[in-house]
Amino acid sequence: MPYVDMYVLAVKTNGKEIYKRQAEEVWPRFRDAGALEMHEWWGDDVPEGKITSFPMAVKCEADETVVVGWIVWPDRAARDAGNAAVEAQMAEDWNDPSLVPVDGKRMIWGGFAPYISCRPGD
Repeated sequence: MPYVDMYVLAVKTNGKEIYKRQAEEVWPRFRDAGALEMHEWWGDDVPEGKITSFPMAVKCEADETVVVGWIVWPDRAARDAGNAAVEAQMAEDWNDPSLVPVDGKRMIWGGFAPYISCRPGD
């Protein structure tokens, strides 16, 4: 049964192309580690809330945009092994924080098991 890693983060708005390039570069690593799909969505209509919101959750600053994404895995075991492999590679390659337009400390992520799926025709 598929398993999904979901994440929300704030990306420097002027770093959009850098972030896009890095996401495109990391996809083959996730794919080779067993991921089935990866999706990234740049915030377009993400209002600030009064009690809670995406921007508040990641402490989005005025010069940042909220990005959400997810990676689909065949199952939890594949996700655990795949993430470990990719994290080891990234630690070697992206050890200079100035190359990444994201503050990883404000990123929210987690793994999710399927619960309900609805598709056209259901």
